[in-house]
Amino acid sequence: MPDRWTWRPGQSDQCGLSGIGIAARYSANVGIVFAARVRYELRRMKTPPPHDSPCPPAKTAVALRRRLLAWYADRRRDLPWRRTSDPYRIWVSEVMLQQTQVATVIPYYERFIASFPDLATLARADRQTVLKHWEGLGYYRRAHHLHQATRELMAAGKERVPDRREVFRSLPGVGDYIANAVMSIAYEAPLAVVDGNVKRVLARLCGLTTAVNHPAAHREYQAVADTLLDRRHPGNYNQALMELGALVCTPRHPECGACPWQTACFAHRNGVVADYPRRIRKAPIPEHAMVAGIVGHRNRLLIVQRPAEGLLAGLWEFPGGRREGGQSAKAACRAILNQTTGLSVSVQRHITRVNHAYTHFKIVVDLFLCRKDKGRVRLQGPTAFRWIRPDELQDFPFTGVHKKTFAKLSPDMLRLRTRRT
Repeated sequence: MPDRWTWRPGQSDQCGLSGIGIAARYSANVGIVFAARVRYELRRMKTPPPHDSPCPPAKTAVALRRRLLAWYADRRRDLPWRRTSDPYRIWVSEVMLQQTQVATVIPYYERFIASFPDLATLARADRQTVLKHWEGLGYYRRAHHLHQATRELMAAGKERVPDRREVFRSLPGVGDYIANAVMSIAYEAPLAVVDGNVKRVLARLCGLTTAVNHPAAHREYQAVADTLLDRRHPGNYNQALMELGALVCTPRHPECGACPWQTACFAHRNGVVADYPRRIRKAPIPEHAMVAGIVGHRNRLLIVQRPAEGLLAGLWEFPGGRREGGQSAKAACRAILNQTTGLSVSVQRHITRVNHAYTHFKIVVDLFLCRKDKGRVRLQGPTAFRWIRPDELQDFPFTGVHKKTFAKLSPDMLRLRTRRT
């Protein structure tokens, strides 16, 4: 079995090409067969066979750690959460960074820490205030869990982030990644992190063929990460490995020439960087048609609050819902508003169409300007409502898709001087 760390393309003992070139001398047909076989073997050479251990030898691992930390010391970005050793602030940053780009997180993090500088302050805060600070960052369940976790700690008489992994891991929203990241960065616990950046780097370094989105992948990648971890400097090492994936070993067009692990990298050495990491192709993401209405009444507009559990829990939005096939958007808006709010409304005009994507589906929302005709609000679905002035929109935490519509609303429109059509 060839050694992954010494194997090179072109080794003829793996190709099975010896002698087949002789046949090409006899006929054009055999020549075609020969050419096809050569192409097949060259393709096969590009994906060298696996070997028993995906990890580099111990001596190589030591050198890799040293090179990575030296690279990180020179290339690390100056990020606000790297200027602190406060476990709470590191925790907040890691929660925000899940599924979200660094550039997007920075202003949210700075505003959040300015308002909630410590664990106790966040625990005492009102849920709506916390959601307002999270508004636009997405994945709002993260905010709910973070807030609930701080409240549980305070209820247990703890004003600091626990330094024991098993205690910290038991809190709402704290999974393996968050636990290992915070424990290693804040407390120098020898725990390896595995996120998307890390998986990509390890897949290329070691030639791991398990698809990164396969259910069994995390255990394999975690085992490799544990083996390579620098246990003397786990916090810096983990951040360095994630930084390498973010800046150099990127999904497309990686800068292999700038990589401190280039010479040891299986994918680079064999010219197959683009083939790693492997992924299972997902089914197409479904798209749903939605409608929503800005309902005006006496120079105020109606907003409703989503349930405390589930998608976008506790956020506010204009009333609406999912449109079924065959129904016009205007007719659907009238019917859905009656069903969800109990109001009879006149649909005045179409305002805008907004596209929005979630993790597992997309939506297209048609927004209409409406006027209340009769009835009183009796909610079915939403849990609360408010009749607010247009200038109060900014006081409530709104869903991302409805936040997008604000730019389409003119001051004239929000005065709600609607007329019958």
